[in-house]
Amino acid sequence: MGDEILDIIPFKNRSKIGIELPGSKSISNRALILAVLNQGPVELRGILDSDDVNIMLAALKDLGIKIREGKKNSIYIEGTGGKIPVKSATLNVGNAGTVARFLTSLLALQDGSQYILDGTEAMRKRPMGGLIKSLEDHGTRFEYLGEKEHFPFKILCNGLNSSDWFIDASESSQILSAILLIAPCIKGKKTIQLKGSTVSKPFVTMTLKMMKQFSRDSGYNVFSNLDNYSITSFDYNINDEFYQIEPDATAASYFLSLPISVYGEIHIENIQNCILQGDINYCDIIAKCGVNLDHSKSGITSHVSSSITGGDFDFNDISDTFLTLAALSPLLKTPLSIQGISHTRKQETDRVSGMVNQLKKIVDHVEESHDSIRIVPDGDFFKKVINKPIEIETYEDHRFAMSFAILGSFDLLGNNQPWLRIIDPMCCTKTFPNFFKTLDFCRTKVENGQ
Repeated sequence: MGDEILDIIPFKNRSKIGIELPGSKSISNRALILAVLNQGPVELRGILDSDDVNIMLAALKDLGIKIREGKKNSIYIEGTGGKIPVKSATLNVGNAGTVARFLTSLLALQDGSQYILDGTEAMRKRPMGGLIKSLEDHGTRFEYLGEKEHFPFKILCNGLNSSDWFIDASESSQILSAILLIAPCIKGKKTIQLKGSTVSKPFVTMTLKMMKQFSRDSGYNVFSNLDNYSITSFDYNINDEFYQIEPDATAASYFLSLPISVYGEIHIENIQNCILQGDINYCDIIAKCGVNLDHSKSGITSHVSSSITGGDFDFNDISDTFLTLAALSPLLKTPLSIQGISHTRKQETDRVSGMVNQLKKIVDHVEESHDSIRIVPDGDFFKKVINKPIEIETYEDHRFAMSFAILGSFDLLGNNQPWLRIIDPMCCTKTFPNFFKTLDFCRTKVENGQ
């Protein structure tokens, strides 16, 4: 954990602001895997420059994949049809869940290769069992260098057979997506069946849509029925000049919510046509709370004209955004209940308990169950900051830093002085390195009356 502390400076005026957001982390890392699986070169435009994506890029380069930078936020990848040139390597996945699962699955496609994978201490605690068991059932061997079914481990690759798959993805949809991405590259017809169900299903839908986008020139043979998938082998062979990555809808949640704390109006460019990301449905939730959202050809504009209320919401499908609204709950006029989030206890940190612990520094009434939290705002948390600013622990989790920064932008003291500070703010480099620069840009625009 970093020892830096950042005071969040509140906004002092209402104004109209316009911003652009970086590319989606989830789409960027899927696109990188699909580009490697592609039969031939592909340009990825709008790719996110962040820790998670850079970890994936570094690993692919270490594996011998030819990658070169293009113009702004653009890279060229020489697709290999999934064949990895380097047959032995030691790789580090950091604390990037998408990299950990997608890369493990890609490596399992290889035959006669072996690799050692490790991650941070936090990554060593995150669930990998569902993916590992499925790969083992299809010919991959794992030698554990620590706890069973966790990092670090050695993966001994023997190719993958085309027998049917039975996958436990109850703890992370990334496990299912990891298998779906490589399934067309396994010879023959195969069926993928979930044991039970999975969480964050829109991310599975994203995976399937991107698989189709990358195979439109060679035939897409995937049929789904509830939690069952039938896939016949086909080539990824996108033949366009480039693949455009959408702006990050999860990052948009912070700025779409900014008017709750600072009023005014903010326009976010180019997110109106996000067709791959389920997190864009966060718009529906804050609209029910009273935020006004205007869709146009250029983007989405968010503004507040009356009091914002709470409600009872299921965030299972869009769980990355639950922290955004939860952090703003002290400003709501009625209680907020959030459910469907138990699986977030095994992400970068235990996000449920972490959010509860931080909110208790601000409001008195916060309730926690295994799958939910409930916050009753008291409308008067001024007394909490009389002596010193509230310090928010981020647990090395980017979403805590960004969510509470939006709350701290509220001018609680009425004098434009900080009342909330973020410990280890730069943990946000995981997915949005320029978050605080973007927030400062918005605040400066407001102060200058622009």
